[in-house]
Parts: sequence; C-alpha cells; structure tokens
Amino acid sequence: MSRIVHNWFERHRHPVSLALHAVGIPLLVAGLVLGAWQLWYGMWPLWWRPVGLIVVSYVLQWIGHRVEGNDMGEVVLIKKLLGKPYVAIAPQPGAQDDQPAGA
Repeated sequence: MSRIVHNWFERHRHPVSLALHAVGIPLLVAGLVLGAWQLWYGMWPLWWRPVGLIVVSYVLQWIGHRVEGNDMGEVVLIKKLLGKPYVAIAPQPGAQDDQPAGA
C-alpha cells in the first residue's frame, strides 16, 4: 500500500494539482455513493446529481493533471493498452530526465 501512495504523490507534486485532487476525489466518491443509493431506491428523476458530481470531479482532476503536465491514470492505462506514448510522471523543471515518457 505504501508503494501505491508513494507513486500517487510522485504523480501529484504541484500544490494546485494536490488541491484540485483533494476536492475532486471526494466529489467522485460522493457521486458514486449517491448514484448507488439513488439506483437502489429507484430515484431515477435525480440521475443528474451523481452524474454532475462525477463530471465536476473529473474536470477538476483533469485540470490538475494539465497543471502537473502528465496524463490522468485512466488515460495512461488506455494509451498503454493501445501502445501509444504517454506521460506518467512529468519531468520536473531543473531535474534531469533519466526516463523517457511512458517508461
């Protein structure tokens, strides 16, 4: 588990990205929980609430990754499967870039 947390923090170094993820991830969880709850209790007319939370969550996280300079985790996975180049960890200004993108 500590490796997962370490890798996550390595991909999310910029303070703006961290702040956006600190808001976006709980919104995603809330959207999923609310959606499951509404589905369980048959509250179909309110479908837009969990969908809205999930969309706002992903937009915030996408902005965070644009600030960071790397691809979102889901995008990395899709690009890996398609054999396309991706940026898992953005090079830091002033740091030596020892690994090519996607390595």
